[in-house]
Amino acid sequence: MAEYDDEFTLWDLRVEVIAGDKPMVCDHREGDFFELSGENLSLPPGQSFPIYPLAALLPLLPAKQRDTDPNDWMTTDTEIACPDPHCGARFRIIRTARRTFRHGAVTVVPLEPSSRSEE
Repeated sequence: MAEYDDEFTLWDLRVEVIAGDKPMVCDHREGDFFELSGENLSLPPGQSFPIYPLAALLPLLPAKQRDTDPNDWMTTDTEIACPDPHCGARFRIIRTARRTFRHGAVTVVPLEPSSRSEE
């Protein structure tokens, strides 16, 4: 079987709590954060993160991990509002580093021959 390149890159992300234009009422504090590397989310020891803002952020994170067109709002917009309309928190999504993965290490679904030659 011939060897082929099955590598792809994703951005590591850091999601930080920043102050907004009104007081925060949810259980997060300015400076709290979590990091995402590949599919793995990590928190600093002893820190928690509320489930409701996490649920609002999760759908955006896979797109933020991928390269996007410079004109795409996914590239330029880095702050997301807390989903609680009474909370002033914002969450800043920062691309921190690029990490290389191999298709075969993250799924058992084989690459189709046509996907190997597309660039």
